[in-house]
Amino acid sequence: MIRLDQQVINEALRWHKEAQPVWLCTVLRTYGSSPRAPGTMMSVNSKGEHCGSLSGGCIEEDFLAQLSAGSYRESSQVIRYGEGGMRPSVELPCGGSLEIVIEYLPPDEQTAALLQAMQAALLGKQRLVKTLVVTQRADFEVMGAERMLPLLSITPDRILLPVGSVPELLVAGYSPVAFECIRLGQILGFHVRICEHRSESLSEVERYFTGADNVTIVPQHPARWLEINGAGASVAIVSLTHDPRIDELTMMEAINTQAFYLGVMGSERNSEKRRKRLQQIAGMSRDDLDRIHAPVGLRIGSKTPAEIALSIMADIVRVKNGEQI
Repeated sequence: MIRLDQQVINEALRWHKEAQPVWLCTVLRTYGSSPRAPGTMMSVNSKGEHCGSLSGGCIEEDFLAQLSAGSYRESSQVIRYGEGGMRPSVELPCGGSLEIVIEYLPPDEQTAALLQAMQAALLGKQRLVKTLVVTQRADFEVMGAERMLPLLSITPDRILLPVGSVPELLVAGYSPVAFECIRLGQILGFHVRICEHRSESLSEVERYFTGADNVTIVPQHPARWLEINGAGASVAIVSLTHDPRIDELTMMEAINTQAFYLGVMGSERNSEKRRKRLQQIAGMSRDDLDRIHAPVGLRIGSKTPAEIALSIMADIVRVKNGEQI
């Protein structure tokens, strides 16, 4: 399954190869209730064909009408739709307003370089940051794996637009809760990596997930895999086995990564015992231990594996989106 943002850039590249100009629209900010999150993209060609969505219909319709009337020929400009915006007559379905940046990309080598770099970033081959001064064309910088992508940033002087790969969920060890987390991770747009070295559990993983969209099966102890490969800032790591030989060894390696979320399943009592062991055996500091969500998940009174997985994935999404409790 190809993610929508990948489709947006793939279509833009296809149109570029046909020598068509492309308009690339990106949501910058939302106010009140709006249907799309910052970073959402839409690409449009000179024929009015488009890929992606900014609002679910109303903004797209107005944008295409303005485009056909000859608007949006500057290299870049920012438009605010909805209440208090430059296009106040366009009402969002949920009220509120949103700001978008519109980039006009002529069919030249500079456009090809930008779109190809964005395509590679969305595929996880690299990470980049677009820097855009309004009315000018965007520059971009490819970032090394050791550097964290900045958040989308808007100042009077410039706009920083991070472009990175799909968020990843690393599931350390298989269990009924892990099964449900894998399925939810797929639905939520994560690439899921399940590390399982135990032969019986691995057979079960392979039976359910061989060939599944956005799932990679790694027949290796998760701690060993992390020791070799590490994890970047777009990765969430959860260990859900109740086996300290997996859960604790995984956290000992995970704490050395840039992963944005670390979590371990267990009761309050067992989680406190684990904290003490990790402090004594692995020498983890209080800051290290505070990075680990244990017991993992939001408190929603979950009992079944599916409910527990829901609480875990909800908390991961909360942290990914920068929401505080």
